[in-house]
Amino acid sequence: MGWRQILGIILCTLLNALDGFDVLSISFASPGIAAEWHVDRKVLGYVLSMEIFGMAAGSMLLGRLTDRIGRIPTMVICLVIMAAGMLLAPHADGVTTLALIRLLTGLGIGGMLAATNAVAAEYANDRWRSAAVALMAAGYPLGAVVGGTIASAMLKTGGWRDVFYLGAGLALVLLPLVPWLMPEPVGALLQRRPANVLERVNKSLRAFGHSAVEALPEVQASTKIGMSALFKGTLGLTTLLLVLAYFAHILTFYFVVKWVPKIVSDMGFPASSAGGVLVWANVGGLIGALIFSFSALRFPLRPALIVMMLASVALVAWFGQTPADLSRLSLAAAMAAFCTNSVIVGFYALIAQSFPTALRGSGTGVVIGVGRLGAAAGPIVAGYLFEAKLGLPLVAAFMALGSLAAAAALLVLPKSSAQGH
Repeated sequence: MGWRQILGIILCTLLNALDGFDVLSISFASPGIAAEWHVDRKVLGYVLSMEIFGMAAGSMLLGRLTDRIGRIPTMVICLVIMAAGMLLAPHADGVTTLALIRLLTGLGIGGMLAATNAVAAEYANDRWRSAAVALMAAGYPLGAVVGGTIASAMLKTGGWRDVFYLGAGLALVLLPLVPWLMPEPVGALLQRRPANVLERVNKSLRAFGHSAVEALPEVQASTKIGMSALFKGTLGLTTLLLVLAYFAHILTFYFVVKWVPKIVSDMGFPASSAGGVLVWANVGGLIGALIFSFSALRFPLRPALIVMMLASVALVAWFGQTPADLSRLSLAAAMAAFCTNSVIVGFYALIAQSFPTALRGSGTGVVIGVGRLGAAAGPIVAGYLFEAKLGLPLVAAFMALGSLAAAAALLVLPKSSAQGH
């Protein structure tokens, strides 16, 4: 691959890092929000989930937009939405207003996830495609670690509103870099065939260091694929199973990353210490993501994903048994996130290779969008279980079952989608 392709994949990783911080910003801020507005756990569960509902809608609607107007224009739209949401959040005057703002922010986050997944796959060559997508997905915990470390330090001297200002500033820094440094993928242009397609294809080719072409291949009618193909035949079964698996596992994943600060805070530790445990969870997630990224070059995805899902079940349940000790809580959270986030990284690679180029943005949007409802359900279900006084050990064991259900779905995934390196 050329340097421009590598730079584009790095930018996709940074954009996903911004997504990671933006999603978890509400988790870092949650102890301060609960204390200032006297919010109980059940209501807080809804607030923690609102941007995930937005992400579900954004992944489907803006994911489809990537196939209509292009990957890069969609990324710019998503960044504007994310920056606006993060700037508005500190000015919320109550739980309802904040929840609506987080819903808006989630639209941009969800659309960005669909776009970066497609672009990372299309910038990479065949050999590096799975690794490039997995590396892009590793940006999520990277953003949570770096942004979370800064946010935890800010919480020692400032308030929860500063966390959102940090996210807005990062979005505004990245906003001009996307249209400046990231050409539209050639494959996406050839599938979409916009006005002046030859000129635009040559512009992208020159940016990637290739020679311009004088003409484009004719489009065969049989190669045009409608979105309805996602729900027909073997591809329809693949879509359904990927949605079910992603939904179930991400329910478990978001229980960990959304509730850790509040769980630790309720054990009597300050908000900055609670945020520190979440940072360590994301350090574990980042290490898992990087290791899985490189293993994607050598091992088939499905067996590796199933093994890590089963490990996730055990380690999330173990986190629920951890006593009120910051070191032990940090270790347990890091180990649980190591496994759960490795699965998320592998999912992005599996999704990218499961759909043809013409439907990659739409297919990614559907799987992530519908599957993200599991992410929204995770904090809400856990909130109700906590309100029912079940206790952390039982709640964690119950929430860990999502990863077990996901492993079962992947066991029956069609081989044409489940194979590959």
